[in-house]
Amino acid sequence: MKKTITAPTLDAPPTTANLGRYLQLALLVLAAGAIYPMLYLRQVYQSSMLETLAISNSELGYVYSILGTAFLVSYLPSGWLADRISPRFLISFSLIGTGLLGLWYAQLPGFDMLLVIFCGFGITTGLTFWASLIKRVNMIAGEAEQGRFFGVLDGGRGLVEALLASVALGLFAYVADSSADGNAAGLVRVIHFYAACCIVLGLLLALVRDPQAVTQGKQREKPNLIHDLRTLAAIPELWLVTAIVFCGYHFFWATYSFSAYLQEGGFGLTATAAGLITTIKLWMRPLGGIGGGWLGDRFSKVSVLAWAMVLAASGMLGLILLPSLRVLGVLVFLVLFIGLMTYAIRGLYWAILDDCHIPQRVTGLAIGIISLVGYSPDVFLPLLNGWITDHYPGFIGYQIYFSYVVVVGLLGVIATLILNKRIKAKADKA
Repeated sequence: MKKTITAPTLDAPPTTANLGRYLQLALLVLAAGAIYPMLYLRQVYQSSMLETLAISNSELGYVYSILGTAFLVSYLPSGWLADRISPRFLISFSLIGTGLLGLWYAQLPGFDMLLVIFCGFGITTGLTFWASLIKRVNMIAGEAEQGRFFGVLDGGRGLVEALLASVALGLFAYVADSSADGNAAGLVRVIHFYAACCIVLGLLLALVRDPQAVTQGKQREKPNLIHDLRTLAAIPELWLVTAIVFCGYHFFWATYSFSAYLQEGGFGLTATAAGLITTIKLWMRPLGGIGGGWLGDRFSKVSVLAWAMVLAASGMLGLILLPSLRVLGVLVFLVLFIGLMTYAIRGLYWAILDDCHIPQRVTGLAIGIISLVGYSPDVFLPLLNGWITDHYPGFIGYQIYFSYVVVVGLLGVIATLILNKRIKAKADKA
């Protein structure tokens, strides 16, 4: 996407406009870090949720199936919507809507209403939020800042999530210990905490004036969805980015299995020890996201992304082969190293979209298409992982699952190399 305003260099003194863009990025990081944790309380509070909401594991699975389905059907219209309504307005609406749904969630409704609430979460965090967030970051970043801005978005988002989770856990422990209702009271207070964060941030973003976006002059064309889809379908680079996101997202999903792998792989680790290792891995997100974005801007976003995917695949091979030696130090290093590379991948694969020169007026639609296909592992990877580990219990099951992830990840490397070749060829012709 060509920008008519040249991005400031690193040595340029900050102007009022630049400070406004950085403030907007900071608010977007806070928004992205605050809006999702309430949806995934099961990562920390699953037992308390089952007890407090009086539901079974199967019913909890249905709740998250509804959420995943809502995401899947929202991605494409999310992009279309982001091209026609101000991203700042949509993001503010999403935060406030998610917070209000959270207040309803805190009333501990029955199973049927939980399905409605989580379907609503899918709308407020998928339909009106996701493409708007990505498009807004793309708009406020200059051509030379895409890697850093998206790296800060993903790394900063991880940092915000970790900090909020720490506060929420302390709040849960305090309320659960001091209240007669125990864990139920603690869970309600945690939900109230996250809901309040969303509402406050939503109101703040609604009040903050838009800084000058680094975009090309807007072309007022009559919207035509069919024409826009044909325009995007004719851009090979868009489909290469889609393949890269699809393959890269496999690495991220694989990290969800690390805790179970550490406990069931025959390494003698307790649930507490495995939880500690995977929690430390979460703190790799700011390092990987921000570091990967900085390196991408310093050298080449596509090249750094390719290397991150190769190194992540190498780390996964290490988990498959080396742990047979039962060297705990090597195992911990591999888990943290894969986490670092995975978060670098996430910090870069949206930044490379700017190199594809997609018309600004259909950027949101492009994001919707990429998300629809790229994040489809949300639907089938949990089922695949469950089937493999059920049929091949213990270490062998995870070896098979991680081997599949490595194969898909290496296909992503090939797509990245092809994209890099096409980008260089177009640059040479320009």
